[in-house]
Amino acid sequence: MNNEPLLSMKEHPYYPPGLLLPAFISNDIPVPILVTSFAIATLFIFWFTSILARSVRPRIGNGQKWTAIWFMLCGCIHLFFEGYFALNNAQIPSRTHLFGQLWKEYAKSDRRYMTRDSFVVYNPLRYSLQLITSVGQLYGDILYYATFFFDETVYGEVYCRPEGFYFWVYYIMLNGFWIVIPSWVIGNTIIEITTAFQVAKGVNEKARSK
Repeated sequence: MNNEPLLSMKEHPYYPPGLLLPAFISNDIPVPILVTSFAIATLFIFWFTSILARSVRPRIGNGQKWTAIWFMLCGCIHLFFEGYFALNNAQIPSRTHLFGQLWKEYAKSDRRYMTRDSFVVYNPLRYSLQLITSVGQLYGDILYYATFFFDETVYGEVYCRPEGFYFWVYYIMLNGFWIVIPSWVIGNTIIEITTAFQVAKGVNEKARSK
């Protein structure tokens, strides 16, 4: 019989209550400060990318500008925030740095991040790269959602705390951006590619008629 004591909800806030996290250290940065820090970093990326885009292409359209901002934000999140997780995933429960505490707060919506779950510039190629990247983001997010609900439905695994806030805001809304925005980018890219082909076709037809 296993006499190892189960950790209670008083010792960590993740589900299920019996989840063993022997190295867990509670966050000491208040949630409002964590959320505000992330929001400020996001706004800085928005501002910096907007300034950079305008300096590189003064006549850049709003759609292209926001696409650049989106990919810059994704790049920063993947490189720095998710990069931190990739390097420190084995120690996330005990990490007390800002990124570590942000991951521990987010993990209230998906505790797989606490348990090392196995799942968890303008040029002619721009639109092709946008399409490939966006499809990858969309696919990855759908798969991320799917494994969450599949494990809960089939195996009864509960990754999220029971409060609706953590599920609807942290899990659904924050990850939903990687459904909505890539879908918009994909649609816009398809329109741009289609338009480019139509223009090229018109030019070729005019050239042949001469």
